[in-house]
Amino acid sequence: MKKILCLISALCLSCSLFAAYNRLGIPDSSEIRNGLEELWFTAPLSEVRMNQPEIRANDNGEKFQIRLEENDSTFNIFVAPHAVIKVNVFSDKGMYTEEQDVYPGDAAGSWVLIRDKHTGKPIRIRYYFLKNSEVFLQFTPQGKIALADLVIFGNYAARGVPTGMPFEKFYSASFEDVMNITETKLPWNYVLIDTKMYQGIKQMCAVIQEKLPYISLVDDAMYDETGELVHISTGKKFEKSEKTADSEKKLLLSSAGFVKWIADGLVEPMSGGLLKRDPLIKETVEVKDNGRQGILSQKYDLFFSLNWVRNLASAVVSVYAGKTYLFNQSGVDVTINPFASSITEKGVANTVTFVENSGYTVAVLRSLLYVLAATEPGNLYFGAIRGTDRTITPEIMAFNECVAFFPYFQDDGAFACNVFMNGRKMTLEDFCYFYSEDFVYLTRAKSSERFFPN
Repeated sequence: MKKILCLISALCLSCSLFAAYNRLGIPDSSEIRNGLEELWFTAPLSEVRMNQPEIRANDNGEKFQIRLEENDSTFNIFVAPHAVIKVNVFSDKGMYTEEQDVYPGDAAGSWVLIRDKHTGKPIRIRYYFLKNSEVFLQFTPQGKIALADLVIFGNYAARGVPTGMPFEKFYSASFEDVMNITETKLPWNYVLIDTKMYQGIKQMCAVIQEKLPYISLVDDAMYDETGELVHISTGKKFEKSEKTADSEKKLLLSSAGFVKWIADGLVEPMSGGLLKRDPLIKETVEVKDNGRQGILSQKYDLFFSLNWVRNLASAVVSVYAGKTYLFNQSGVDVTINPFASSITEKGVANTVTFVENSGYTVAVLRSLLYVLAATEPGNLYFGAIRGTDRTITPEIMAFNECVAFFPYFQDDGAFACNVFMNGRKMTLEDFCYFYSEDFVYLTRAKSSERFFPN
């Protein structure tokens, strides 16, 4: 009898721990939320205001705070996990650091119910489950069921997907329950990652950053397959008078020459040589001779950097494969359409993510690179920027500049992306700010720890 009781106790403990389990290892508040419906989730606002913030722990000992926050039109019920932050404290005796307990409403493991302030009706339930709080899952009621949304940095990877479950189910559903319910309904591959897959990206970024002080930006400059400094436009060598005073100590590279230098660092360890100029300037876009672009193309090179990054990535693929591929055979173009709509200042707007021969609006770039980092781990991306040349009347849109993106996930799961352009490093946020009105066309290449640029 004693053995049977012990077995029953062990099974109960096992079930309790399993209830709080989720494959992402984030704190889970489901067992706490299971007893909050009448007091917090469905009670009128006047009654919810009477509730003091509570601290409760789940069976794993993880603490959560239940609290109310209000704004103009909604009120939010948070069930937020415990965290500790270090704070600098200044006093007459100087500065010292102390730890403070906090309960962030958007930390991984946080659960939020958003209700209408006037009617009290539920609007949505939101689950935060990753290091980046701009990536979240939410459920909205529609009739007798809940619809699911997956949002990545302000863009919907899925919107209004029927779950087949009543909205009230998510008052107490664990995150593991949520994943099981939506496993075949949402593109989880966009957000689930393995942080061990990005060593090549990190290695390349470290090497490039180390070399940046030895690079000078010079228009139309690249190094050909012999290591000779030449003009991209003509293939002719730079004259001594054209070189800068520090040319003996620094590499002279244009915007396009810089991304070629990165590609050369990938291919030379494998092929023993640098990439040739002529294949990189081959045209990849066909336009009608009597159309506006066709007429402008007779005078301006509208697609220079687009041709360059397509041919550059194709050359890298060709060296990896030991077989020559043209750009339209190599699969280097990034053409995915992972987002159907975006959150804007005016509300939700439909989005056409990819535009042929134009690429992606910079506004969607952060979300896009997040998805690419998750679904194509270890890839870097050469970008061609389509900007507006206002020095010409009438102004024209042309691909003139090149950039390289290195998206990856840090060891703690946070998304990061190094941007290298014109011989310098910049943040993705800064890039998106400076080029907010432009398009970027992306081509992919596989990163490598065997990266040795000259």
